[in-house]
Amino acid sequence: MFTQIEQSLERSDGGLGIGLTLVQRLVELHNGTVSAASEGTGRGSEFVVRLPIHKEIVMPSSDSTDGELKHAAPRRILVVDDNRDSASSLAMLLKMTGHETQTAFDGLAAVETAESFRPDVVLLDIGLPRLNGYEAARKIREQPWGQTMVLVALTGWGQDDDRQKSADAGFNAHLVKPVEYATLNKLLTELRPSDS
Repeated sequence: MFTQIEQSLERSDGGLGIGLTLVQRLVELHNGTVSAASEGTGRGSEFVVRLPIHKEIVMPSSDSTDGELKHAAPRRILVVDDNRDSASSLAMLLKMTGHETQTAFDGLAAVETAESFRPDVVLLDIGLPRLNGYEAARKIREQPWGQTMVLVALTGWGQDDDRQKSADAGFNAHLVKPVEYATLNKLLTELRPSDS
């Protein structure tokens, strides 16, 4: 859906071009609006987010028969993304729905944090600095403590060969950004209870 000229796995800046789409979807989930305006090159940009005050927020419905979103049982979740705002926002959302979370912002930190935090689930971006997501997944899987962790690729790359590389590296699932919260919640709901 999104493409970038430079697609190095180890890039430390830049992105996949999904930031505004993520903002728009998050704002719309809260019944708000977002707009962008610019007077041209070199003139800067203005982004306006409007959110309602004292208005009931309706969470997206799941496949459940009663139409209510049923949150997954609490898990220990490590969120890894070199976009710090994205990682922190997702970790905060997961924490608000009952999960214990930590974040890491590069591949080496992902492996180190997985070893100390021992999460049930690792939501791991692929395009990371210092060690890409595929290699981080392999290093986690090499360790006795990493054998039972659920590794989920949460990335902007969604071609068939990207999914195959994820499977080969030891990922249990592959989700493409921006992922709907209901989709992520459904995946977390379907996981077997933690052994820890």
